[in-house]
Amino acid sequence: MPLVHEHAAAALAIVAAAFLLLWLLSLRLRDASIVDVFWGPGFALVAAVSLALSPLGFRTRGLLVLVLVTVWGLRLGVHIFLRNHGRPEDPRYQAMRRSWGDRFPVASLFTVFAFQALILWVVSAPLQAAQRSAVPASLGPWDAAGVLAWAIGFFFETVGDAQLARFRADPANAGRVMDHGLWRYTRHPNYFGDACVWWGFWLIACAVPRGWITVFSPLVMTFLLRRVSGVPMLERGMAERRPGYEEYVRRTSPFLPRPPRS
Repeated sequence: MPLVHEHAAAALAIVAAAFLLLWLLSLRLRDASIVDVFWGPGFALVAAVSLALSPLGFRTRGLLVLVLVTVWGLRLGVHIFLRNHGRPEDPRYQAMRRSWGDRFPVASLFTVFAFQALILWVVSAPLQAAQRSAVPASLGPWDAAGVLAWAIGFFFETVGDAQLARFRADPANAGRVMDHGLWRYTRHPNYFGDACVWWGFWLIACAVPRGWITVFSPLVMTFLLRRVSGVPMLERGMAERRPGYEEYVRRTSPFLPRPPRS
């Protein structure tokens, strides 16, 4: 058990150092939005550190987790970078900058960067757990279930983002509501996919002794996506900006995919 604590502490130290460097860069760029770009790759960093520190060596499950989280994290990081490139700082951080005034640089260190670093470290618990046990040595049903959930989530997240990007790229769709493709069955296929990815990582962690304890990770992610920083924040004021959005809300599930109501 002390070894587990040492590895968790080392992962936390690496994450803290990475976010501190990000904060310093954000001061130079005057753009706190770069923290969002690092969100996905940050999990890949934790998985890589956990695997490198594991006394068990590069075992199959550890490599599987590292590959899955790296593919997911880099895809998400690149997507957010391309989406934000050439645009002003995210309105959330602009509002914080106006509210804090000259105190924003220091305030952002704690309210934005340190907070996200802590959340990232907590949510990464299944990744760390899956890489710290020697048993079972081979992959099994829990791993298969986890990969399946991850694949479903990655499909919804990737395809949903791609469909929305194509929709927004067409000037004819300005002010219109995206209700085609996966967006016909859920108002947030990317958020639903993100949640599935983390339930998949938890299922893989369930393959190792006491790995199920990390269930708080997908619960936290699902709660944040469904109730805090995901659906509520994105939909706030959407009906005022996009005609027809109220009707879209009435017929379309907010999270779990299902056929639209008639």
